[in-house]
Amino acid sequence: MLNEAVSKRLRELRTGIKLSQAKLAAKFGVAQSLIARYETGEHLPPLELLIKYADFFDVSMDFLVGRTDAPQGKLYHYQPKAINDDKMREFVEMCFEPNSPANAKLKEAVIKLFEEESK
Repeated sequence: MLNEAVSKRLRELRTGIKLSQAKLAAKFGVAQSLIARYETGEHLPPLELLIKYADFFDVSMDFLVGRTDAPQGKLYHYQPKAINDDKMREFVEMCFEPNSPANAKLKEAVIKLFEEESK
């Protein structure tokens, strides 16, 4: 039962960001065949690897083992950090039509929210 929950979560997290097993294995320093075995439930990953998964995907261990459906777990409130750099500003700029006055106001409001969130 635990293997099923863990394998399902590991597979969903990886495929959710469209990352191949081989690339994830390279990031974790393990063989791709091990990632496949973990995702099929054939083997349960060791604690050290589960911690790597939790850190890499920014989820709780409770989520990985199926104790909760909320990625942040039961013991803390997860609030994603706003990206406070030029990349976020560039992304916001791309999302809005530059010649529209309404979009300009909305764009500035979004940028202001990100800046306040990152303080």
